[in-house]
Amino acid sequence: MVIPAEFRRQLDLQPGADVLLDVADGDLPIRPLRRAIERAKALVRRHVPEGVSLADELICERRRGQSAWCGKQQRMRPLASCRRGST
Repeated sequence: MVIPAEFRRQLDLQPGADVLLDVADGDLPIRPLRRAIERAKALVRRHVPEGVSLADELICERRRGQSAWCGKQQRMRPLASCRRGST
């Protein structure tokens, strides 16, 4: 797809840049992928405190579940931040 030069300048798009396309009410909005990622990160930051790793939280949750399922025989070494009752 060729995007006219003036539109690329307004969006600060370099040739070959990744874009996100969507169909909305019969229109085809185009957004730079980096801007969509920045927007998603900002949304997450509103709900997740600074310094909290959602990946670590998920790993802890899964390990706690596995530990209960295995009769408290933990097969995996817990993360340093993985404590019972932590969220």
